[in-house]
Amino acid sequence: MSEAILEVRGLHKQFVIHAIGRLVPALRGVDLSVAQGEHVALVGRSGAGKSTLLKCVWRSCLPSAGEIRLRRRDASVTDLASADDRAIIDARRDDLAYVSQFLRPDGRRTVLEVVGRAAIRHGLEPAAATATAAAALRRVGLAEELWGTQPGVLSGGEQQRVNLAAGTLHAPRLLLLDEPVAALDSGHRDTVFGIIRELGRAGVSVLSVFHDTEAVRALADRVVVLRDGQVVAEGTPGQVLDRVSAA
Repeated sequence: MSEAILEVRGLHKQFVIHAIGRLVPALRGVDLSVAQGEHVALVGRSGAGKSTLLKCVWRSCLPSAGEIRLRRRDASVTDLASADDRAIIDARRDDLAYVSQFLRPDGRRTVLEVVGRAAIRHGLEPAAATATAAAALRRVGLAEELWGTQPGVLSGGEQQRVNLAAGTLHAPRLLLLDEPVAALDSGHRDTVFGIIRELGRAGVSVLSVFHDTEAVRALADRVVVLRDGQVVAEGTPGQVLDRVSAA
């Protein structure tokens, strides 16, 4: 197997519920790795810790303990669990991408501007950023007449495609996917599946959450099962999914 792009070791995350004065554990000692070009899908019931794990890797959630080691393009290793803000910004610009289920609408900017700003964050000049954003929106099949609208007026499926366009402007080292096709019809799902496969063939590693087992079977090389914030099983989709469905 190729070298690990991501290694998660002993990851814990606790949330403070102030209304009841309690610490609630979301992740409890998670260990996993993702090799170069490998697609690892996280599965488990609601509340198992799947999205929390993705957010800890992206560092929109600060882990309570543990390590998240990302091997960078220059072969250096950054611990995303303890890195400072500048290192996180650098990792997101060069090596990480995140596509969530939901788009945060920005009432001041059009769809093309939203995706273009993502390209600028990757270091492109404005003119090149706009051209790159247009190509990304075409790739996800978003009609050009929608590019000048505000994202908040789009349907859920259209917003998901804007998210995907912004998150796949370049081929990152590691792509994080959190339910990116939940609101898509079958035709657009196939388009997105094709984009994800193409990135994998280019060597991009993927860590994903899909509640749809069809998507997991179609895309994942390996499945990691979470329950109550812990890894309880892993293997190929064929080895794991039927067992999880029957549990």
